[in-house]
Amino acid sequence: MSSLALSDKIVFVLYFLIVASYGYWVYRKKKDTVSASQDFFLAEGSLTWWAIGASLIASNISAEQFIGMSGEGFFVGVAIAAYEWIAALGLIIIAVWFIPIYLKNKIYTMPQFLKTRYNESVALVMAIFWLLLYVFVNFTSILYLGAVAINGLLGGDYLHLVMIGLMLMALIITLGGMKVIGYTDVIQVAVLIIGGFATVYMALEIVDQRINHVVDGSALAGFNTLLSQAPEHFHLILPKPNNTDMSAAGQLARDKYIILPGIAMYFAGQWILNLNYWGCNQYITQRALGAQLETARKGILFAGFMKLFMPVIVMLPGIAAFVLYKNGQLAGFEGGKDGAYSAILAFLPAGLKGLAIAALTAAIVASLAGKANSISTIFTLDIYKKYINQHADEKKLVWTGRLTVFISMVIAVIFTWKDLLGIGGEGGFTFIQKYTGFISPGVFAMFILGFFWKRTTGAAAMTGLITGFLLAIFFNSYAIPLFGTENIMYTAYLNKSGAYEIPFLINMGWSFVLTIIIMVIVSMAGPKVNPKAFEIDASMFKVSKSTLVLIVIILMLLSALYVKFW
Repeated sequence: MSSLALSDKIVFVLYFLIVASYGYWVYRKKKDTVSASQDFFLAEGSLTWWAIGASLIASNISAEQFIGMSGEGFFVGVAIAAYEWIAALGLIIIAVWFIPIYLKNKIYTMPQFLKTRYNESVALVMAIFWLLLYVFVNFTSILYLGAVAINGLLGGDYLHLVMIGLMLMALIITLGGMKVIGYTDVIQVAVLIIGGFATVYMALEIVDQRINHVVDGSALAGFNTLLSQAPEHFHLILPKPNNTDMSAAGQLARDKYIILPGIAMYFAGQWILNLNYWGCNQYITQRALGAQLETARKGILFAGFMKLFMPVIVMLPGIAAFVLYKNGQLAGFEGGKDGAYSAILAFLPAGLKGLAIAALTAAIVASLAGKANSISTIFTLDIYKKYINQHADEKKLVWTGRLTVFISMVIAVIFTWKDLLGIGGEGGFTFIQKYTGFISPGVFAMFILGFFWKRTTGAAAMTGLITGFLLAIFFNSYAIPLFGTENIMYTAYLNKSGAYEIPFLINMGWSFVLTIIIMVIVSMAGPKVNPKAFEIDASMFKVSKSTLVLIVIILMLLSALYVKFW
C-alpha cells in the first residue's frame, strides 16, 4: 500500500471497522434465530423495503460495473448505460408481475420454483447449471476484476494478496447469514454511492483542469468538455456499421456494434438479460423472497430508482478516462478498457483515494457475499437436503451452507489466481454478459411460460433448457458457416480478429424466440392445463397508490434520459 497516504489508509480502515462492527451487531441481535436454515439463507422476510432495495443494488453493482462498465464507457460511451436503464424498467415489470407469483406460492429458491411448477428433474438440472454459472462466471469475474483494480491503485504487486483479502472480507459477512448481508449492504451502498459520486465529481474537475488548462477545475465545465471532446460517446443508439470500411474508424464502429447492436438490441437480448437477471436469479430475487408483497415491491422499485443514477458512477469515469487519454493526459495508460477506472482513481487526492477504494471494495465484497450466500442456498436447500441428507437438522443445514461458501470461494481463488478463464482478455463486463447469455434464453423461456401459460409442461421446460443452450452455442459458433454473414435473422460483422461475429445480444434474442416456439409445440402434446400450473388472477397484480407513484417517477425519469441521449 505504498502509493496510499496515511489519510487513505485511515479512511479505508474506518470503512472496514464500521461494516464489520455493524455486521457483528446484527448477528448478535439475531443470534437466537440465525441458526434456523430459513433465517440464515433468506432472512425470513425481516428485511425492510429500504434494506431490500439497498441490498439489491449492493449485490448488483460490483467489479463488473465499476471496472467492466467503466471500461465499456471508455470504449463505447453512454450506450452501455442501456444495461442499467433498461434494468430500471425490468424491475418495474418484476415488482408488478413476477414477485406476486413467487410470494403467493411461497417460493424461496429458483430451483424450488422449477420443482413446484414443473418437476424435480428440471429443478435439479437447473440447480447444477446455476451453481456452475455463479462459481465459474460471476464469482470469478467479480474477484478477478476487483483484485486487478485495487492492485493497480495500491501501486504494487499485491494481486494475489488482494484476492485473498477480498474473499476473507466477504467470508466474514457471508457466515452471518442473509440478515447480516442485507443490513450491512445498506452501509455498503452508502459508501458505494458517496465514494462513487465523489470520484465522478473529482474526475470531471480533473478533465477541466487538464484539458482546459485551468487551476480550479469545475465539474460542470468538465462534463461539457466531455460532450464537446467525445460527442460520439453520448449516443444511446449506435448506427449500423458496414463490413466494407476497412479503416481504423470502420473497425472501431464494428467492434462497438458487436457489443451494443443499436436499436436491434432492444428487440433482442437486452430484455432477456435484464428480466432473467433480476427476476429469475436466486442471487437477486433472494432479497425479496419471504417479505410482504408491498414491502418487496417498494424495495424492488427503490432499487429501480437507484439504477437510473448508477451509470453516473460507473460509466462517466470511463468517458473521462477516454477524453484524458485522447489528449495525452494519462501517462502510462495503454488504453486497455478494464484499466480506465483505476487510471482515473490515480488522480484523486489523499483521503479521497481511500474513500474511492473503500467504495470499490464495498461493491466487490457485497457482491461476493451475496453470490456466496446464493450458492450455499441452492446447494444446501435444493441439492444437499433433498438428495444427500434428507434428515439434516437446522444446525447441520446452516453449517453445510457455511462450508459451501468456503469451498466455492477457494475454487474461485484457484481459477482467478492466474486468470485461467481468460477474463482479462475478453473484457470483464462482456465476459459476464456473453457467457451468462448461453443459458439465459432457455431459463427465461422456462420462467415466463411457467408464470403465465398454464399449458406449459415439464417436458417442454427440460426441452427449452437444453434447446436454449444449444441454440446459443449454434448462433455463436455455427450459424455463420451454415447460413452466411447476412440473412433475415442477423448480420455478422468483421471483428478485430478478422473473423465474422454476430452480436451476442442478437444471438440471445433468436435463441429465446426459437426456444419459446419449441416449448409451445412440445406443450401442445400435453394437457390443456398442466396440473402444476399456478393459479393467477388480476387482483395479484394490482398496486397501491404509493407504488404507482414510484413507477410513474421512474418512467418519467427514464423517458427524459432517452430523449436526451438518443
